[in-house]
Amino acid sequence: MATQFQRTSTSDRYFAALAVAEGRALHSFFDQHIIEDKRLGYFALDEGDYNVLPAHLAARVVHTIHGAMSDEF
Repeated sequence: MATQFQRTSTSDRYFAALAVAEGRALHSFFDQHIIEDKRLGYFALDEGDYNVLPAHLAARVVHTIHGAMSDEF
């Protein structure tokens, strides 16, 4: 699930996307990526939404938070 943020400054958009990605990562097996988009600003993207992250999105990843859930004991 991608989440976009429309706020006034670029840094506000980045930190809002970071907060969402960090929150999701705590409860996910998948990595959470922050993607930069010239039109939308920044948005959080769950890697689980894609089998393999498409090249056009992978090229715009600015930060990744690894999923915190593990099924290995």
